Amino acid sequence: MDIREYLKENILLFDGSMGTYFSQKNHMSGMSCEMAVLRQPDLISEIHKEYLEAGCKAIKTDTFAVNCVQFQGDEELVQRVIRAAWELASAAAAEYDAYVFADVGPLGGLPEELSAFEEYRFVADQFLELGARHFLFETNSDTEGLREAAEYIREKSPEAYIIVSFAVQADGYSRDGIWAADLFEAIRGCAAVDALGLNCVCGARHMLELVQEMDHEGITLSLMPNAGYPTVVNNRTFYEGDPHYFASQLQEMAAEGAGILGGCCGTMPVHIEMVREALRTGSQLKAASVRTTSEKLPCEEAAESLFWNKLQAGEKVFAVELDSPADANMVKFMKGAWELKGAGADIITIADCPIARARMDSSLLACKIRRELNMDALPHMTCRDRNLNATKALLFGLYAEGIRNVLLITGDPIPTAERDEVKSVYQFNSRKLAAFVTSLGKKSLPGPFHLFGALNVNARNFDVQLRLAKEKAEKGMVGFLTQPILTEQAFENLKRARKELDARMLGGVIPVVSARNARFMDSEINGINVDPKITELYEGKDRAEAEHLATEISVEIMRRISPYVDGYYLMTPFGRTGLIAGILEEFRNI
Repeated sequence: MDIREYLKENILLFDGSMGTYFSQKNHMSGMSCEMAVLRQPDLISEIHKEYLEAGCKAIKTDTFAVNCVQFQGDEELVQRVIRAAWELASAAAAEYDAYVFADVGPLGGLPEELSAFEEYRFVADQFLELGARHFLFETNSDTEGLREAAEYIREKSPEAYIIVSFAVQADGYSRDGIWAADLFEAIRGCAAVDALGLNCVCGARHMLELVQEMDHEGITLSLMPNAGYPTVVNNRTFYEGDPHYFASQLQEMAAEGAGILGGCCGTMPVHIEMVREALRTGSQLKAASVRTTSEKLPCEEAAESLFWNKLQAGEKVFAVELDSPADANMVKFMKGAWELKGAGADIITIADCPIARARMDSSLLACKIRRELNMDALPHMTCRDRNLNATKALLFGLYAEGIRNVLLITGDPIPTAERDEVKSVYQFNSRKLAAFVTSLGKKSLPGPFHLFGALNVNARNFDVQLRLAKEKAEKGMVGFLTQPILTEQAFENLKRARKELDARMLGGVIPVVSARNARFMDSEINGINVDPKITELYEGKDRAEAEHLATEISVEIMRRISPYVDGYYLMTPFGRTGLIAGILEEFRNI
């Protein structure tokens, strides 16, 4: 029977997790279940048949992680594994009159220069040549390449049935920081996609609650939750969710309108058997669904951002960066912050462990400035050291403390020699982080953060910088702080950015304090170029003379960039807040 006809009268029940069950039954440690289609085909065939015996009507090919990205470009091996997996699944399904779905997992670790669509197309071509007509794109955290892949398959095979499924956490966000409803909306209008759904990461109850919050009218809904949440024992992952409870939750999903059900991590044949029985008998649900609400609860409103208000009013603002302490002593830092406030700084910006070296946390210091100085602070937030959960928790705390402005950057990489000791997270880049924080402001907070980004006007290929900046603005960034402008090329790039970017611009200014300092920044600090003519001016100058020269040069740079910026971003060298205060005073006097 055509699958569309089947779905008109029936709920389509899928199998459970090949990976979990394979790990339980396999006695050859270290083997992935995908490679087992070549090395242990009888075991894979046995698992397929156990799920079919349990009552599922659709099984997935054992190809979740089979693509050129995961197989390091070995196209021949990808083809062999797909063929073997297809033949095993097809043979098992034929005995039980079941449907076979070509299982296509996410392209984890796809380099930015590669096309997601091209990778999906290669995998799809292998399945299409074998006769596949049903496709499941599962466990996705974004939508890159999915519409194009579905449309390509539909063009090649007009009768193909295509499911696209996303993996989101219990709070509704994917690992890339995209809200579940936004993921659905991005694919919803694609005529080539027959069903949309969620799978993995969530347990059944949380997935049910997420679906109840979302608008899924007119969608054939596919839901495949995990069997609860994992525990780790002796470096092995276990799921201990009760099959009866799992079945009761999927029964509620059916009542919610899901037309396709199944299981993901931790679900075994017994779980599928229980679901089949619950759907067959239609027994009374144990409890009414407890619907959650996205309504925002009232909370105490923190003081508004004077810095942001000035920007909106068209007034030039002064942002000053002050390095956080490299130890637990914040006396000098706070003294400097007080001095900068007195000098007229509108906001203190604090880097997040620059050059990947640990310093006092920028967010904690921002909260302290907000409380004790009653002054705006702009903490930098990198993607380097926090995953999505840690970032979300930190943002909640910042908002509660009255911080309304955040600068988002990808972050300097940790030096290679230290990677065995300190691991970078890099779960997302600054563009994805901006989209996540923007969504958070709409759905989970009383109001938004004002998001800023970095713009490297010293980049050799400034076209790339502008393209990335435009993408950041599309994701919710409202302004950019530029790298220091100490060359003619940087000035020209700033003028171009002002013309092409629809965002606030704060021009970067860093006082050069010596010829040695100039050479160091030009040679060793990424994103800073110093005109050799400026370096020459400092030769032979003592500290007092150099600071006087620094003031003159910095004020002249600020005067020159003034028509092209909404404010000024001054970086404090070596904690010399007195120098910055002098520059601010001198600039106001011109």
